[in-house]
Amino acid sequence: MKGRMIGSSTFEKVCSHVNSFVLIVVLVSSSIIASASTSTEEADALITWKATLQKEASQLSSWTLLPNTSTNLNSSTGPCTWFGISCNLAGSVIRINLSNSNLDGSLHEFSFSSFHNLEYVDLSKNSFFGTIPTQIIDLSTKLIYLNLSINHFSGKIPPQIGLLTNLEALCLNNNELDGSIPPEIGQLRSLNVLALDSNSLNGSIPLEIGNLTNLVELYMYNNSLIGPLPTQIGNLKSLKSLSLGKNNLVGSIPTSLCGLVNLTLVDLSQNQLSGSIPEEIGNLKSLIVLQLSENKLNGSLPTSIGNLTQLEVFYVRDNQFSGSIPQEVENLMKLTTFRVARNQLTGYLPQNICKAGLLRNFTANSNYLIGPIPKSLRNCTSLLRVRLDGNQLTGNISEVFGVHPDLYYINIGNNTLYGELSPNWGRSSRLTNLEFGGNDITGGIPSEIGNLTELHVLDLSSNHLVGEIPKELGRLTYLVKLTLTNNQLSGGIPAEVGSLTSLDYLDLSKNKLSKSIPGCIGNFSNLFYMNLSHNEFSQGIPAQIGNLVQLSVLDLSHNHLSGDIPMEFMKLQSLQTMNISHNNLSGNLPATIFEKLHGLLYVNIAYNRFWGQVPNIKAFQDAPIEALEGNKGLQPFQPQTTDKHVSQRSRNVVLMIIFPLSVVLAVVLLFALMGLIIFKGKKRNSREEHNVNLYSTISTFDGKKMYEEIIAATENFDAIYCLGRGGFGSVYKALLPSGKTIAVKKIHALCDGNLTDQKEFFNEIMALTEIRHRNIVKLCGFCSSNRHSFLMYEYLEKGSLATILSKEEEAKELDWSRRVNIIKGVAHALAYMHHDCSPPIVHRDISSKNVLLDSDYEAHVSDFGTAKLLKLDSSNLTGFAGTYGYVAPELAYTMKVTEKCDMYSFGVFALEVIKGNHPGDFITCALSPSEANILLKDVLDQRLPAPTGQVQDELIKIVTIATACLHANPQSRPTMLMISKRLSSSIVQIPITVTPGELVIGSKP
Repeated sequence: MKGRMIGSSTFEKVCSHVNSFVLIVVLVSSSIIASASTSTEEADALITWKATLQKEASQLSSWTLLPNTSTNLNSSTGPCTWFGISCNLAGSVIRINLSNSNLDGSLHEFSFSSFHNLEYVDLSKNSFFGTIPTQIIDLSTKLIYLNLSINHFSGKIPPQIGLLTNLEALCLNNNELDGSIPPEIGQLRSLNVLALDSNSLNGSIPLEIGNLTNLVELYMYNNSLIGPLPTQIGNLKSLKSLSLGKNNLVGSIPTSLCGLVNLTLVDLSQNQLSGSIPEEIGNLKSLIVLQLSENKLNGSLPTSIGNLTQLEVFYVRDNQFSGSIPQEVENLMKLTTFRVARNQLTGYLPQNICKAGLLRNFTANSNYLIGPIPKSLRNCTSLLRVRLDGNQLTGNISEVFGVHPDLYYINIGNNTLYGELSPNWGRSSRLTNLEFGGNDITGGIPSEIGNLTELHVLDLSSNHLVGEIPKELGRLTYLVKLTLTNNQLSGGIPAEVGSLTSLDYLDLSKNKLSKSIPGCIGNFSNLFYMNLSHNEFSQGIPAQIGNLVQLSVLDLSHNHLSGDIPMEFMKLQSLQTMNISHNNLSGNLPATIFEKLHGLLYVNIAYNRFWGQVPNIKAFQDAPIEALEGNKGLQPFQPQTTDKHVSQRSRNVVLMIIFPLSVVLAVVLLFALMGLIIFKGKKRNSREEHNVNLYSTISTFDGKKMYEEIIAATENFDAIYCLGRGGFGSVYKALLPSGKTIAVKKIHALCDGNLTDQKEFFNEIMALTEIRHRNIVKLCGFCSSNRHSFLMYEYLEKGSLATILSKEEEAKELDWSRRVNIIKGVAHALAYMHHDCSPPIVHRDISSKNVLLDSDYEAHVSDFGTAKLLKLDSSNLTGFAGTYGYVAPELAYTMKVTEKCDMYSFGVFALEVIKGNHPGDFITCALSPSEANILLKDVLDQRLPAPTGQVQDELIKIVTIATACLHANPQSRPTMLMISKRLSSSIVQIPITVTPGELVIGSKP
């Protein structure tokens, strides 16, 4: 019985083991069958998708299913060995990596539901297109990495992407996605990396972004995102990289961002952010890169940036920062890049900014900085790029810099540096740009400059250099631009300069260069601009000049050149501007030459010895009398028909020219010149009736296409699109097909024979193309044709200041702070025109109607329709110009326009902005000797509450400055540079007294 019991137990155990074995076999078999089934499903899905790809996918040649036959029973029929595919131990696909495989197609035929174990998908760097399918949510169970970057995916980001809750990395950057960022993205709480940059995403950043508390890297730059930075970003405590640059974000930098102490990169550049940098920025002690450039940030740079001891890159250029650069910057011992250009910074540069010897990029140009260049730069051998131009820096240039073997770019122009150029510059052999123009440098040009064989730009203009041009400059064979204008250089142009065959810009004007113009200039086959004017060159114009087939501007005026115009001139097919006036040139003006110059627009041959028939081409027909006078032997155009109609304006020009002559001579010349104008007017009318070439000058834009787009956008300049009218033209709003809105100024009667308008039109273009300033309206392009002529400007949303001041509610939006900033902006713009442009530019019509405001109420000076380029220490004799009530009183009897006329107009303008309307009789009262003081309340706009505190101090300063500008004696008015500096200063240096209930301003500044 006992034995049986044992046998029974043994039997039961054996049965149990057998059952277990059978179960294992069944489970393994089931697993193998399931795995084989899954693998087959995945393989079929991949093969099906491959067939939809549009390119022959050579990388996918391994994607082939082998038939399951007796000869390949041991061969794998699954995808695990295929290119770009990885599997788990069970043979199921877990990774697809087809990055940079030259694939072209969409994902719409991809069966996401066939991949149950997929964890990793990388399809980046291909040519995939179409939308991101919503079926991607079928991967929601295990997917942790999804990279579709650098393709052509379009459409919106599907909200369903928020269901991929295990994702740790989502990279959709560098595609063509649009629409807003779905708030559902906030459900991806496991995300470490979110890259949505370089698309066309719009809308605001969803607040739900603050839910991604595991996020380490966030990239949304280069989109069209709007709205403020959400304060919820402060929840992302693990964040190391934040890149939101190149969007349209507004508002201030949230203080909550300064609590993200792990940040190493912050890029908020190229937005519309305003306000100041929070002082708490100093908490980000791990920060390596801080990029805040091209915003509207203001205030002072916080001293706390000195706490960012790991900082290597500091970019805040193109903002509105004021005050001085904190000395604490010297604490940044790892600093390699420091860029604060184009702000309103004052004070001194940090002297020990390169104390650690690591500084490579140092740009602080276009500010109001004073004092010496940092002494630490002398031994800063790490320097690669330096721009300090456009300030008021002082010091001896020979003591500031040493030897910088890696320096490739330096521009310290437009300062007040003195001393001589050191021969050591020849040892900075990597230099491509050496720009020292607009200083007080003396001595000669060191021959060692010729060792800089990589040099592309050499600008030593507007200094006091003497001696000859070194022949060693001929070794600079990569030189593209050479400008030595406005010095005291002597001798001839060395023949070695002919080796500079890469030159496209040459300006040697306003020196004492002599001898003949060498024939070697004919080697400059790429030259488009050549100015040798205001020298002492003699003999003839070399025939080799005809080799300059790219030449657009030629100025040989004010020399002692003689002889005929070479026949080789006819080869200058690209020539648009030719000035050979004030020489001793002679002979006739051969039609065979000038008829070949189809692009010629402007000529000046005055004061030579030319004779014979004036060429019958447009440039001569449109030339003002001043451009032809002084050639006794010139004959007028031959009449083709008669015309009894001569414009009254042309008669006035003739009368103004001959009035000082004797009565008898006046009568004779009057009839002769009137006859000349009649013949020209009739000839022009006849020509224009048959002229079908509408595009005589197109610049910047794709000529005919842009012309047609503007005509269509304004419905042929229909009045409904007109924003305003002036004496020089009417301004229209044009919405282009690209979505860009521009302002188009259509010139009145430019092609009706009115020579003065023609000249002013081109003066305006020439002036504006040289201007680059935040407070001056940007010229986008221009067109001149027989049908229409117009200028194209950036469109400014708020319109003219005059219109805003005239409307009750809109004027109230201009609070005292905004008005002060408007006045400062106009002052900075005029200071730039008067003191930074060469030659200086006088506006001639400063008034509230010619100041436009953008959406942030920042001022932009407009309307250079009457602008003239002035030489230093000179004035222009011209007709009456300006707006009634703003014109300087001396213009009525002198007719001489100088920058002092702009000063008077600025004074009127400043008072108008404060008063809310034209100051009128207040001007007379302010200038009266019997008026010792001015009551502040009398010049305040009563629509606004009374100013207090700092704003009140600013207004006191402005009223005092404006009163000084209205001085009857032009020479007693301050300069625009003085005013700009004074307005930028925080010190109120104005005599003031307080009487009961009134604030009194001293009338004398």
